[in-house]
Amino acid sequence: MMNVSQREAAELIESSDIKFVRLAFCDVFGVQKNISVQASELARAFEQGIAFDASSIAGFRDPSHSDLFLFPDAATMTLLPWRPSRGGVARLFCEIRNPDGTPFSADCRRFLADTEQLLAEHDLRCDIGAECEFYLFKLDENGNPTDTPLDRAGYFDIAPADGGENVRREICQTLETMGIQPERSHHEQGPGQNEIDFRYSNALSAADNVVTFKQVVSTVAARNGLWASFSPKPITGEAGNGFHINISLARISDGTIPDESVLCSFMAGLLAHAPEMTAVLNPLAESYARLGKDKAPNRVSWSPNNRSQLIRIPAADATHQRMELRSPDASANPYLAFALVIRAGLDGILRGLKSPPPCNDNLLDLPADAVNQYPALPADLRAARKLAAESAFMKASLPAHLFDAYTE
Repeated sequence: MMNVSQREAAELIESSDIKFVRLAFCDVFGVQKNISVQASELARAFEQGIAFDASSIAGFRDPSHSDLFLFPDAATMTLLPWRPSRGGVARLFCEIRNPDGTPFSADCRRFLADTEQLLAEHDLRCDIGAECEFYLFKLDENGNPTDTPLDRAGYFDIAPADGGENVRREICQTLETMGIQPERSHHEQGPGQNEIDFRYSNALSAADNVVTFKQVVSTVAARNGLWASFSPKPITGEAGNGFHINISLARISDGTIPDESVLCSFMAGLLAHAPEMTAVLNPLAESYARLGKDKAPNRVSWSPNNRSQLIRIPAADATHQRMELRSPDASANPYLAFALVIRAGLDGILRGLKSPPPCNDNLLDLPADAVNQYPALPADLRAARKLAAESAFMKASLPAHLFDAYTE
């Protein structure tokens, strides 16, 4: 993304022969939506907003109060490289406002921005790196998705067994063109399963990048005659699609890593609130077919090296320490997921919570009495929603619109 001002955005659109501008936002479940306007309408969008029917968007409003307005964020402007170079298309993420100009309470992007500001009041910044896995499936003769994966390769396999190599390369090149820096890509554990990791950034930019990443993956897959699936468990018996969230904290004032006690309390907050956050981090019924299998955790535990635990502390040098939350899956709304992670960690800091001892064992190999000392994540979506609905933390953290969408 270009991080430009409104004036620079207008000048760039004119100089780049942009004819259409997509005003993008997400519904409460993280599904990207957009309205396409003529480039000549962008100035009006910045000043007055563009109205849309919110009653048609999941979790927004009923028909009796359906008007909302999109106000584009100039700093998020990017050109869509798969559209024509002449008469091209630009995209901007938007803030959602009520007709009176006040922020719309179910604007997930605004909620994350407010959460970052809440953390900043304590001189802390949270950088996030996301790992979002996906499957590539073949299409039938009519262009419809099938359940046949692109290949039968496994973890870190190479071509020709790895059929996704060229697709991943095209995805990485497209992301780079759009200002997102890929760091590594490889074939994942499942047949036709892939992973592309991109550079960490502040939480809001990271969430924007995840939404952009999903769009790029789906678009490039379609251009190659394939279908990309971010489903938590697209193939029974194979690895699910994880959405691992890597979290790093730094002091805003001097850029240093906080004291170990602060980091431990942040992690303790994550561990304490993980079960009640599961309805947001794992929002589909099939999300629960992934947990507890193929290194996807279903218990509250942490480890400095075991990848089957809820939180892993990867090896790092003294200038870059991070924790990896491994329960979320690729169907989660990244704006809400990152916001709740920050709020849970901050709650741990403010309350001075202490993390439990680490667990370096594979919980699936332990006897039942040993496993039961670690709290379980909800076993299904109904239980997850019930736990969230009864949670004082979730009710205090989420705006009413969003709380209702994930608990009703």
